[in-house]
Amino acid sequence: MSKKHTTYFLLFLLFVSSIISAQNSQLRSYSIEDGLPQSQVYDIVQDEIGYLWLGTQGGGLCNFDGTNFSIWNENDGLLSNYIHALYTSNDSLYIGTNLGLSIKIKNNFLNFKSPQVNHFYKSEKGLYLGTAQGIYSYSNTKKLKKLSINTDIDSSIINAIVFDGTFYWIATNTGLWKTNKLDGTAIQIEKIEENNFKSVVYNNHKIFAATYRDGILILDPKNNESPILLREPLGINAMKIHNKNELWVATDNDGISIIDTQNYAEKRNINKSKGLSVSHIRKTFTDRQSNIWIATSGGGFYKYFQNNFQHFDASSGLKGNRIYAVHHAKNSLWISSSEAGLTEIDTLGIHHIPKIKGFSNIKIKTITSDDYGNIWAGSDGNGILLRTTKTVDSLVPDYSDSLNVVTKVFTKTVIKNKVLNTENGFPFDWIRKLVKGQNTMWAATYSSGIIQFNYDNERDSLVIKKRYGKKTGITDLYIKDIALDNQNRLWYATQTGLLGYIQDGKQTALGAVLNQQTTIRTLLFHQDKLFLGTAGKGILVSEISDNTPIFKPLKGAKKMSSENIYQLIFDNQGYLWAGTERGVDKIQLNQDSDIEDIYHFGRNDGFLGIETCLNAVDKDDKGHLWFGALYGLTEYIPSAASKSTLKPEIYFNDVQVAYKSVDTINLKAWTNTNKVLNLTPTQTQLSFAYRSVDIDHPNQIEYRSKLNQNAWSPWSKENKQNFAGLAYGAHQFSVQSRNYRWEESTPIKFNFFIDSPLYKKAAFQWAVIGFALLLLLILGWLYIRRIRLKNKADKAQLQIKNDLLTLEHKALQLQMNPHFIFNVLNGIKAMAINKPDKMNATINSFATLLRETLNNSRKDQITLGQEIKTIRHYITVEQLMAAKPFTFTITSNCELDPEEILVPPMLIQPFVENAIRHGILKGDKAGVLQIEFNTTEHYLHCTVIDNGIGIFKSQETKIKTDHQSMALTVTKERLTSISGENALQITEIKNDDGTIAGTNITFKIPLLTDY
Repeated sequence: MSKKHTTYFLLFLLFVSSIISAQNSQLRSYSIEDGLPQSQVYDIVQDEIGYLWLGTQGGGLCNFDGTNFSIWNENDGLLSNYIHALYTSNDSLYIGTNLGLSIKIKNNFLNFKSPQVNHFYKSEKGLYLGTAQGIYSYSNTKKLKKLSINTDIDSSIINAIVFDGTFYWIATNTGLWKTNKLDGTAIQIEKIEENNFKSVVYNNHKIFAATYRDGILILDPKNNESPILLREPLGINAMKIHNKNELWVATDNDGISIIDTQNYAEKRNINKSKGLSVSHIRKTFTDRQSNIWIATSGGGFYKYFQNNFQHFDASSGLKGNRIYAVHHAKNSLWISSSEAGLTEIDTLGIHHIPKIKGFSNIKIKTITSDDYGNIWAGSDGNGILLRTTKTVDSLVPDYSDSLNVVTKVFTKTVIKNKVLNTENGFPFDWIRKLVKGQNTMWAATYSSGIIQFNYDNERDSLVIKKRYGKKTGITDLYIKDIALDNQNRLWYATQTGLLGYIQDGKQTALGAVLNQQTTIRTLLFHQDKLFLGTAGKGILVSEISDNTPIFKPLKGAKKMSSENIYQLIFDNQGYLWAGTERGVDKIQLNQDSDIEDIYHFGRNDGFLGIETCLNAVDKDDKGHLWFGALYGLTEYIPSAASKSTLKPEIYFNDVQVAYKSVDTINLKAWTNTNKVLNLTPTQTQLSFAYRSVDIDHPNQIEYRSKLNQNAWSPWSKENKQNFAGLAYGAHQFSVQSRNYRWEESTPIKFNFFIDSPLYKKAAFQWAVIGFALLLLLILGWLYIRRIRLKNKADKAQLQIKNDLLTLEHKALQLQMNPHFIFNVLNGIKAMAINKPDKMNATINSFATLLRETLNNSRKDQITLGQEIKTIRHYITVEQLMAAKPFTFTITSNCELDPEEILVPPMLIQPFVENAIRHGILKGDKAGVLQIEFNTTEHYLHCTVIDNGIGIFKSQETKIKTDHQSMALTVTKERLTSISGENALQITEIKNDDGTIAGTNITFKIPLLTDY
């Protein structure tokens, strides 16, 4: 190989080394500044909930949920703050310290003094501890016991134990051992190699045993092949298998070596040049989400990302971390970092462009290229840099042949830099954005509008074609972004939210298309659609087929991580990427530009730059995306494979009753079971604390809950639920979580029962009701008895009174008016001479009346027919004896036969007698007497009508007799006792002129029948 070619080869190796060293190993560091109590982390484990537990040297114990640290130390009951090993099982954490074993159960520590614990090994028979003086076992009886295996082993420092299915392999400071049992009953014990062995791993039927100073010994126990010794790396502290066939070797002074367990070749290493702050590595650990964690001595711990992001920053070879502009041209990526000018990245590495006179130590805010491959860069305050590259031929004579001089042609690259600013004719120095158009260039300034210009590099000629500002209709000169669409229209957006475009030298202002003064930061055209990235209002989109676009915000069930948009770009798979101050969002849109899904990438996902910058995004020829951010440059490499997400799991952290934790139960054992927490009637206040841990996205876990059969609550980030004043009886509390991908956990449930107070219990209530009913029955019986006795007495008195009235009435019935009898007898005597026939009729009628009166007086009830017959006879006698004639009618309008209706005897006769004697006979006109009977559902109604002088006038003129007064009084009282008050109605009948036409007597008695 010639000297020249050797030089080229060395340069090539240098460039390759540069690009390799520039590729950060996707490490995220956590140190004291993040909340870690101490920078020396000796072990990392993960519990079943998802918390990471870290043991430190002097800082005690802490757990980590992806964002926050919780710390326990000697003041909390921990045996020692110097921790060397950790192991988790169920709800217990086993902590190996320099003073012995601590077991953390909930918030309590159970401590056992022993030699320093370096290692935990769990088998089916129990938990074994590798200590500074042999092996100990811990049993379920909470006893720590030293095992006697072999005198050498029992006195050695135990660093690691592994089981290959037949033998236990023990790495000690004096050698590598194998035995068939870990107690005194071991039959086979053999020392394989004498050395200081720090770690032992079993993988693919092979034993990897690491010494501290002499490399790694590889044995094949089944095939008994000769051991293989890997002499590097040295200074080994621990080993672990990751990614199936990768052996990660943690060293004391050279970081991590990753060895392929198939061919034993070193695949790569992770050290200071790859992003570690220290080279002393203690342990490595893989969590459930396939992240690898690295524990260091002095540098805290690291998260190693296995994703599609590659990060570049000052530690990777850039001049600064803040990336202002990114642009891909041909096979190179051009960036500007901090105030350090231009940097080119290609396949050979990172190339920093030397300082350019008049264009150094400035912020370059925009980079673009033209059709000739020239690079254009716009700056803050120094105008525009044009960097041209040309390949020219050079003729060089070759004198190597003394006889013939040969001229050879060599090609060389000529690079020229030209600064365009106000000193040489460019109108403005503050450039926001540069865009290459068709045979022209566009420059958006900070506050002076837009400039269209051309530059002829051959002639060094600058031509300002046109300026667009207030004179052309751009009212807001603070231009935030410009972009060309497929119709060669240059669109611009301003700080106050104005939008417009320039076409064929004519500017069209569309105004405030968002109907509010919201800054439009970035413009992006994709498939005849214009996407606007705004400051605080997210992303909006509109078709641009017409001249009056109508923008609508991107909407969907999932929300973006931030509404402040700095970058927009589409990848080759059709996803829209949005850069914000919180990282980047990968957005899946449907054909209607609605959000179907969002994937967020932040610092925990490998996007270490976090806050993205304007104009600092582009896509290269391979489809890789490049994002410029506040803390470096990030490359996204699309691939078919992606990190799978785990379905979240949720656990109860705490259950409190009346603000006190229920420590007497195992929450995990009670979750989703039929076990019921029984509470007293006063314990109606409960609090439930629950948690799903996602180390990658700790702040994007959401929860929802429900009590009994109520509807689920809305999703929220609150992981505690309080209840006060709960109803008595059985209850079931349910809670569910979902992760950042909206994958939902299986709901968990907890049953509890609040006992009712005595007065609320059904048995007590029924007893009270029974007693009350019994008391009411007794009181009711006493009341009814008293009423019955009173009614009996009243009834007896009423009966006596009624009997007296009846006797009086019967006596009255028997006491015919003597005057009436005297008149009848005198009349009969007078008739004997002149009217013998009338005399005979009168005697017969009078005799019949007397006989009927005597017969009826013996009865309490007679038929209405019999009563009518008796009345007829009475009226007939009165007619025969009357001084003046009168007529009478008796009418029955009853629905029943009069022979079926029962009435008290002689109840009507006193009213008929009164109508004849004191009404009709005292009048001066022919008398008319009407007697009517009719029935209703419950009463018999009787009406006696006469056309006499009227009852009130008659009462004024008549001379009362004892018989008459007593008869009417007794009859009225009988009616009252039979039919109640107001049973008798007596009214006078008046003519139209007010004169009296007679009397109307009406009364009613209860309707009685003889069936």
